[in-house]
Amino acid sequence: MDKKKQIRLFDKQAARYGRRQEGQLLRSWRRDLLRHANGNVLELAVGAGTNFPYYPAGAKVTATDFSPEMLKRARTAAAGCRLDAEFVGADIEEMEFPNGSFDTIVSTLSFCSYEDPLRVMNKIRRWCKPEGTVLLLEHGISSNVAVAAALRLLDPLLYRTIGCHHTRNIPELVRQSGLSITRAESRLFKTVHLIWAKPGSSARGDA
Repeated sequence: MDKKKQIRLFDKQAARYGRRQEGQLLRSWRRDLLRHANGNVLELAVGAGTNFPYYPAGAKVTATDFSPEMLKRARTAAAGCRLDAEFVGADIEEMEFPNGSFDTIVSTLSFCSYEDPLRVMNKIRRWCKPEGTVLLLEHGISSNVAVAAALRLLDPLLYRTIGCHHTRNIPELVRQSGLSITRAESRLFKTVHLIWAKPGSSARGDA
């Protein structure tokens, strides 16, 4: 999909994201993941700021998104949470930060939309401090044969309508990037992955 078209698609969805009430399961997953965030935090594809209520006190967040409408709603959400946040309106696939810039890097439900997800995963490994943490809540292809077949069938339609792929192998992308998985949990027929990871080459967990 053309990048400008993709941005327009997310701009159109921003109002819905901003007023959406998430279910208890997703809220609990965000809470479980984000309580481990600390220090200088980079959040990829911040959307409408859905993660903001779950950041611990003292976190300083650099929030990125390529959608101006999403960032507008995220700013409002940050003010409501009294979160120390800086906003960067840019495409993460084109952005650069110095290596080792962040204590924590967060991505929740963003790797479905990147043209080159492995390139982004490699970037966040470099941008994270050696002793830092990468926190991921992502959806992708299932290990269940029937569910995976349904996702592959629906994927072209879903990508055209909401700009989101449903066939990414998230644990494999993490491993290919060289991140070390320290904890991993899979939910909903293994279509949703919560991953805690570190930069480096130590033994990786099994997602």
